[in-house]
Amino acid sequence: MAKSDDTTDAIVIKKYANRRLYDTSSSKYVTLDHLRDLVKRDIEFTVVDAKSGEDLTRGVLAQIIFEEEAKGANLLPLAFLRQLIGFYGDSLQTVVPGYLQMSMESFAQQQEAMRERFAGAMSNPATAMSAIEEQTKRNMAMFQDAMKTFMPFAAAGGMGTMPQPDPAPEEDDGEIDALRAELDAMKAKLDKLAGS
Repeated sequence: MAKSDDTTDAIVIKKYANRRLYDTSSSKYVTLDHLRDLVKRDIEFTVVDAKSGEDLTRGVLAQIIFEEEAKGANLLPLAFLRQLIGFYGDSLQTVVPGYLQMSMESFAQQQEAMRERFAGAMSNPATAMSAIEEQTKRNMAMFQDAMKTFMPFAAAGGMGTMPQPDPAPEEDDGEIDALRAELDAMKAKLDKLAGS
């Protein structure tokens, strides 16, 4: 279910100060559940502030996710949420959205084949775990490929290898050490994810 960022044909939902949502295409007030159903049916919409016209779509979509999680859907593991929060303000923050979008698009393309594999595998628990591990390894390989795209120095010799910089003045040593430490921490996270 790959989405485009083109919202020219998107339904416009107006959000009022009292938190009510108004669907301009059907001329009626709607709920977050209605918007969730639109997403599931792959119908594009944008949510705008009724007074200012500000785009509120991202916040409303996040609110739908939070409500689903609160209802017990538990789609987002705690470790993932913690890691995601950890990327806010991180130097790799700009890489994360592209990686997550690419991962979800790839997952969406593979979901039907995965459903069939998992349905067959669930009859045998050992096969089910093997299928999950296999998919995790594929996702990690895809992540490493994405990192090589966004971080060209990684392609030179692996995720943890950086070309040696030219000698820099001593005042830059602290910044370089901080960047190396950050890269080492990211490599450790990747190694931990690949091992799990």
